[in-house]
Amino acid sequence: MGLMRKNKFIVFEGIDGSGKSTQAKLLQQQLQNEGHKTYLTFEPTDSPIGSIIRNIFKRRIQAAHETIAGLFVADRLDHLLNNTNGILKKLNEGYTVICDRYYLSSYAYQGAHVDMDWVIQANSKSAALLKADLTIYIDILPKESLERVHKGRSDIEIFENLENLQKVETAYEKAIKLTQKDENIVRINGAANTNEIATQVLEVVKKHCFNS
Repeated sequence: MGLMRKNKFIVFEGIDGSGKSTQAKLLQQQLQNEGHKTYLTFEPTDSPIGSIIRNIFKRRIQAAHETIAGLFVADRLDHLLNNTNGILKKLNEGYTVICDRYYLSSYAYQGAHVDMDWVIQANSKSAALLKADLTIYIDILPKESLERVHKGRSDIEIFENLENLQKVETAYEKAIKLTQKDENIVRINGAANTNEIATQVLEVVKKHCFNS
């Protein structure tokens, strides 16, 4: 599918506080300035399934890690297949879709707590439907990311603590190793300042996605 279309599917990944949401927005602006039709989206989505996940993260609902992993699978499939604003529909309409988190997030965040192979298997339908043309992993130390999270917000979510972010970072490294043969993953240092990172992101995107 990736070879057939000029518009691309670009995913940002990283632990909480890595700056990926900011970079996704900046990339959208840059690409729009250059005349690309772009659509920016995120996971968990703002669909009913996504809102259940957000309520679990905010401690309003309790759920086991397996349940959370399953909800993400459902949310992601709806994100891909929804016939109003699904990713596949947007790609077919010629948009370059920029997504803040995709299934690699599940491998890392749920794979830090339950068997990662099971999480990968559970997400296999999404991976079969659509792989990212480019995944940008913003690499940052958990200690630094946590400082940013605390600085930016008063309500800290269930997974936003040092011990968990260290587990998630380890799980990301494992997930990247496991998938790098099938995925186009580029790592960018998240410790640099926002503008430096944005410049690097744009260079990487041009090289990997709009080089032809």
